[in-house]
Amino acid sequence: MARGRFITLEGGEGVGKSTQLAALAEALRARGLTVVTTREPGGSEGAEAIRRLLLEGGEERWSAPAEALLFAAARTDHVDKIVRPAILGGQWVLSDRFVDSSLAYQGGAGGLGIEAVRAVNAFGIEGWFPDRTLLLLHPEGAERARARDGAASDRIGGRPASYHQAVEESFRAIAAAEPERVRLIDASGTPEEVTARLLAALGDLL
Repeated sequence: MARGRFITLEGGEGVGKSTQLAALAEALRARGLTVVTTREPGGSEGAEAIRRLLLEGGEERWSAPAEALLFAAARTDHVDKIVRPAILGGQWVLSDRFVDSSLAYQGGAGGLGIEAVRAVNAFGIEGWFPDRTLLLLHPEGAERARARDGAASDRIGGRPASYHQAVEESFRAIAAAEPERVRLIDASGTPEEVTARLLAALGDLL
């Protein structure tokens, strides 16, 4: 059985990852592929339990290193239970966020260092990095997220604008360092236009 593919959608708050994940999955299924959709933090039973610990409560609930390790623990369970079995079974896995979010949020914006966070995660996921990462960029993403969430933002989404600007800068640095894996996607325009850009960025894998 041919190995499947592992595709991740990344980006800051409000860029449309969840909407595009569903649209991309539908488009790939229309091409005859078997597709599993998932998310982070979460995706597996254990990882969903950790998600609640990470996103609920006050900003002071976790130190930066504790937060990074909790994300890594959730990701390890996600890979063990969902990602790896599906890919080895010939399915395509589409995930709303994966390791690059930890690199950008905790490593870059959080000040822990991208390479330090990468090392922790590489140990946990045993080399199961994505085949392709699609980094969605939208000039009004932060404003869209604030309009969507209001006072209901989780403890990470509700961080100050300077933090989220540092997240985007970190994402861009990751993309510049790994251009074959990480592709920049303009997330402005109609949803259909964005989906077409995502498909084009996967053309060599299809």
